[in-house]
Amino acid sequence: MELPLIGDAYAVDHEQLAMLKPDLLLAWQGGTPAHVVEELRRFGYNVEVIEIRQLADVADALRRIGKLTGNIDEANEVASKYMQGLQMFEQRYAAADDVRVFYQVDKRPLYTINDQHYVSELIGLCGGSNVFSDLDGLAPTVSVEAVVERDPEAMLASSDAGPGAFDQWDRWPHIAANRYANRFLMPADEIGRATPRLLIAARAVCDALQVARANRDSK
Repeated sequence: MELPLIGDAYAVDHEQLAMLKPDLLLAWQGGTPAHVVEELRRFGYNVEVIEIRQLADVADALRRIGKLTGNIDEANEVASKYMQGLQMFEQRYAAADDVRVFYQVDKRPLYTINDQHYVSELIGLCGGSNVFSDLDGLAPTVSVEAVVERDPEAMLASSDAGPGAFDQWDRWPHIAANRYANRFLMPADEIGRATPRLLIAARAVCDALQVARANRDSK
């Protein structure tokens, strides 16, 4: 089934939206601009804002949406399966050797994530540690020098960054991630959107860190 397109996180086609006559609109806290939410409410739409910071927030959002749409049982079932999946990864990698990870959100400007971001939590779930977990701001900018100084053992980025995502780091072959050949692209849709598909992202992160451990141990 092909769903109608009424815009994106930044703009809404009000004519198309009016034709659909929705009972409920869901907006993304931190993604949908506040002025767009306010405008929709002024037009009389019922807008619920969903915020996802941590992995467990996805389950909470599912239950909330289930209640709002009258699908409580289905939502609870999906939320429970999602949480069970997270627990499975947590248990599997609880005793895994730590891997120091740099998650590159973008390279120009160069920025990453702190420990309040769900991707950092995914890294921890897989037995890794975010080298920039201590920074302020959910997605802080960092300098090349700071990355080199913190010497990550693995680098991760979203696959939508393309095959050249890590090319700039070739200039520093002594970085551990380069010495161990530990540079990995994660599935963009799954890791970039806070939905139950984060379980797919979790598997990709965990698999990458397992390879990173093996590469490190082989040197």
